[in-house]
Amino acid sequence: MNSARDCTNADTRCTIPDSFQDIHVAKNGNILLVDDDEDILTAGRLLLRRNFADVITCRRPARIPELLGQHDFDVVLLDMNFGPGESSGEQGFRWLENILEIEPTMVVIMITAHGGVDTVVEAMKRGATDFVAKPWQNEKIVATVSAGVELHRSRIEAELLRTTNRALLEAASPGGNTIIGPSVQMQQVLSIVERAAPTDANVLILGENGTGKELIARQLHKQSARSSEVFLTVDMGSITETLFESELFGHRKGAFTGADDDRTGRFQAAGGGTIFLDEIGNLALHMQAKLLRVLEERMVTPVGSDKAQSIDVRVIAATNVAPVMLRDKDHFRPDLLFRLNTVEITVPPLRDRRDDILPIALHYLSIYSRKYGDVPRSFSTAAEAALVGYPWPGNVRALRHAIERAVILAKSDVVEPDDLQLTHGAAVSTAERESTPLNLDLVEKETIAAALRKHGFNISHAARELGLTRASLYRRMEKHDL
Repeated sequence: MNSARDCTNADTRCTIPDSFQDIHVAKNGNILLVDDDEDILTAGRLLLRRNFADVITCRRPARIPELLGQHDFDVVLLDMNFGPGESSGEQGFRWLENILEIEPTMVVIMITAHGGVDTVVEAMKRGATDFVAKPWQNEKIVATVSAGVELHRSRIEAELLRTTNRALLEAASPGGNTIIGPSVQMQQVLSIVERAAPTDANVLILGENGTGKELIARQLHKQSARSSEVFLTVDMGSITETLFESELFGHRKGAFTGADDDRTGRFQAAGGGTIFLDEIGNLALHMQAKLLRVLEERMVTPVGSDKAQSIDVRVIAATNVAPVMLRDKDHFRPDLLFRLNTVEITVPPLRDRRDDILPIALHYLSIYSRKYGDVPRSFSTAAEAALVGYPWPGNVRALRHAIERAVILAKSDVVEPDDLQLTHGAAVSTAERESTPLNLDLVEKETIAAALRKHGFNISHAARELGLTRASLYRRMEKHDL
């Protein structure tokens, strides 16, 4: 679209070069040039069309909203002053703000014949990306606009990534990350989450396996100012010592055998968002020292590089290691613990919050009933009693698996105790179970003691036989005073 021809002639401030052989810019990018001088528009149009895919010029800034609605521009070149005698730049500032209100990611480059340092600073404060003065140099304005096109494409990609990340988070967390916990114990936990989430404070989440520590971490992220950015989970227990720094801090090509390309570390990948360090209690002491340095300096140095890079990330960590072990300096560094637990949240086991069992069970019953046959199901009174009376050593994770199994095996639309396939303890009433509360603990204590004796108190061998991690075995030993 060409601009109107009702302009008055003025001195040409920008000349067109005799040859463009020395300018080599790929023809991509859509440009809008807004100026009240027809000669400027003509010169700019001829110059920029040799280097960019499409160039539209406009004399009347009032048409800017209309043009933005009709075209996908990458860069707007905007004059600072419109009309005879204008030199304050206020008109340009006003249209700059109007453009950014319509298209927040737009790259706006201001142009004027009256550009002082103060004007440049003010333009940048109000959102301008760059600034060129008349008369411009052709090579400079082409280079400036080219950089603006690349910047705009980067902004669009970043926004797309943020949108995609939000969609992935929602898809990965059915029910919108809703935590089902009407019990007094869980309401206390959620109260802490609500107060801690809006801050950038590091949070340490404690609790047994299966209690929902990651769900709490996601809730902290969801309620934070970083909720639109990435939430990245790292299983610290699965990272080998040899790859620890490469995984967390990244590496450069050729840093070690197999490093065929540069790799971004997890801390940088989570930039602007939240990194969730799961099973932090399983980290060896010398790796704890490296992690501590990063948390203190807020900098990472990729393997094979001598240049540290700053990070902007919130850290949430979790572990099933007992608090007494975390505070044992031979197992966990006190200074790292101090860095991690600015806020400490303990998620109680399911056996200590029995008011949550049925609501959680009904939630999963609905989900798996839809998944397997889309037939509505319910629990019999006996099944409900069995669910509430069971000790749930695997916590919510075990409950979820039990409900899925019951939905698959149930012979009718009413789930009975046999469908749950729980141990005998599930069939007794809560009152009966409470009358003999030490039986299960006693069996566990005797089993652990037998395994320790069998393996000469070798913790690793005993833990392997029991199907536990070393940390879990230590916690149970401490619980039973073994």
